[in-house]
Amino acid sequence: MAKYIFVTGGVVSSLGKGITVASLGRLLESRGVKVNVLKLDPYINVDPGTMSPFQHGEVFVTEDGAESDLDLGHYERFMDKNLTRQSNITTGRIYWSIINKERNGEFLGKTVQVIPHVTNEIKSQITSLATDDVDVVMVEIGGTVGDIESLPFLESIRQFKNDVGKDSCLYIHVTLLPYLEAAQELKTKPTQHSVKELRSIGIQPDVIVCRSEHAIDKDVKEKIALFCDIQVDGVISNPNVRSIYEVPLIFQEQGLDELVVRMLNLPAQASDLSEWQQMVHSLNNPKGQIKIGIVGKYVSLPDAYLSVVEALRHAGVAHQQEVLVEWINAESVTKESSDELLGGLDGIIVPGGFGCRGVEGKIEAAWYARTRQIPFLGICLGMHCAVVEFARNVCNLDDANSREYNNATSHPVVDKSPDQRKVRQIGGTMCLGNWTYDLYPGSLAMAAYQSAQTSERHRYRYQVNWQYKDVLEHHGMRIAAVNQERNLIEIVELEEHPWFVACQFHPEFKSRPNRPHPLFKGLVEAALQRRMGTSNVRL
Repeated sequence: MAKYIFVTGGVVSSLGKGITVASLGRLLESRGVKVNVLKLDPYINVDPGTMSPFQHGEVFVTEDGAESDLDLGHYERFMDKNLTRQSNITTGRIYWSIINKERNGEFLGKTVQVIPHVTNEIKSQITSLATDDVDVVMVEIGGTVGDIESLPFLESIRQFKNDVGKDSCLYIHVTLLPYLEAAQELKTKPTQHSVKELRSIGIQPDVIVCRSEHAIDKDVKEKIALFCDIQVDGVISNPNVRSIYEVPLIFQEQGLDELVVRMLNLPAQASDLSEWQQMVHSLNNPKGQIKIGIVGKYVSLPDAYLSVVEALRHAGVAHQQEVLVEWINAESVTKESSDELLGGLDGIIVPGGFGCRGVEGKIEAAWYARTRQIPFLGICLGMHCAVVEFARNVCNLDDANSREYNNATSHPVVDKSPDQRKVRQIGGTMCLGNWTYDLYPGSLAMAAYQSAQTSERHRYRYQVNWQYKDVLEHHGMRIAAVNQERNLIEIVELEEHPWFVACQFHPEFKSRPNRPHPLFKGLVEAALQRRMGTSNVRL
């Protein structure tokens, strides 16, 4: 029977509950413990698919096409697992399910209340992940203790100890230890008050993970243990580090995985983190640097492109390079400013997005990369911009555009997908999911993947218009990959260019720190060779 670990947060948000879950998951998996994971988000939206990236960061897409919280990206990257829509539940989904049941008469005339109906629905969603092949279900509660929105989730996990027994349930609380420069010490009082708030709900934490600028010493651990009524070895320091991928190693040094294994009586073997340690060592000891520009409209909030940045880091590790990201507001890119903004880059990425704001700047970035022979990767909208630029300036289709930005264009080289399907019961329409496609021999993409067929995750409404395929190819744009079932052009390339690749899908979602995505790896390889003054891409 599966055991349960619940991770809550206090004091302030953005302390790294997701990294804590991902890191502990990595440690347990390294010991042969089979882990499943769930993020509970307290907002009423059914999913983050219709939310602005400025508010919530990127929308992460799972293998089965669910639009989910960005923490699922951390879980997948750290634990090297492909998750599904079951791993992200929102308040909106909980209430949607309950209202449908009530309308169908499933409550037999009862008054539907938060307790027990909402809490039972939450517990049902949690236990659904406890399949026969799972040893531990790890659950992260979004928000912080004291938020009114998260109270039903906290009440639900409080009930779990009675439902499954105290030996099958463990609570981890992540808190802030601020460092006061004037006093030159870490202050434990915010942690004490946060734990007091959690205990007032009926939850006594077994482990407290302390986020701080500096590592905490034995005296501070003993003080927290005393005032919060936990074992000293249950106080875990989580200081600032150069890379988030160091966190599992820091936790292991303090014996967090051993403590969890002991408290839950888990059948676990000796840990093997040798590959992870080597990856972290390479990440922290690069042999050089390259600069990649990300041209987007959400650059004021880097979390909007979180998986893209992480995929670049993974590719950098493979080539022993530190990838310096240059954030470039697409609205600032013009013919006049392009040299200043883009001239010093070793590579350019135009990532995914929606809407017309900043599009002309992204098209300009694609033109600059094409004409200056700068390695380029276009992702979804970035592919559309590259195709529009090529159609205008090489195919001489002056009015070429996407119907997303100009519905009256006479040359819609990018148009709505003919097979759009509804994927949410509220919100818009989107083409989502992991689909297989064929790679063409002789293409950069096939050389990168080293395979004739692969699969990727999609999130789009518009695609390259199949009717312009022959025109694009005739003028030198290679169609490198196609999904024949959907007449979907998946990858385009430029033949006379060291690395100009654009794709309809989102390759960043499948990149791993120990297994970088081939397209990001190819981009970094080409960027490195540009910096070194060579031109051929080695794959």
